[in-house]
Amino acid sequence: MKKILWYVLFFFIAVLLILLDQWTKSLAVQFLKGGKELSLIPHILVLVYVENPGAAFGILHGQQGFFLIITIAVLLGILYVLWKLPKDMRLKVGKEEIATNQLSSDISAREYKNKKEKSLLPLFFILCFIFSGAIGNFIDRQLQSYVVDFIYFKPIDFPVFNVADIYVTLSCIGLFLLAFFYYNEDDFAFLKH
Repeated sequence: MKKILWYVLFFFIAVLLILLDQWTKSLAVQFLKGGKELSLIPHILVLVYVENPGAAFGILHGQQGFFLIITIAVLLGILYVLWKLPKDMRLKVGKEEIATNQLSSDISAREYKNKKEKSLLPLFFILCFIFSGAIGNFIDRQLQSYVVDFIYFKPIDFPVFNVADIYVTLSCIGLFLLAFFYYNEDDFAFLKH
């Protein structure tokens, strides 16, 4: 696929995710503002309206300038990685390395195949979700000086969160898992070219 089509796909998915986030927040404002609660799973999952002027868990209350700088830095970093991704979304090992590692006794056939080629699609989609979550909360901060949170997980008294927070949190967990169990340091050499 041509590189431009990957960009179109990335931004198309991002727009859909951002719209979903903003739509759920508008529903929270419409139906939950004013102290109303909606219990989805009694004593476990509750929808409740909260205006959060800080970051995750209410930290950095009112630090709009800081959030602006961090959000722009994260978005620029994601766009840089997106720009550097190979057009076929695959990592290939050079011919010299394949020739010297031809099923040596210290690597199995499966490890050899994994060394030969890896997909960058998991990274592509994780970056898309982080990008969407960052923009979703950025929109709230710029328009209202706070983020609308409305999902409350009662059993552990977890802070109230929103759909954009879910995007970012699950994507960061996915990125961590990919970094430790799928990709290795050499796989990111494409960022240096």
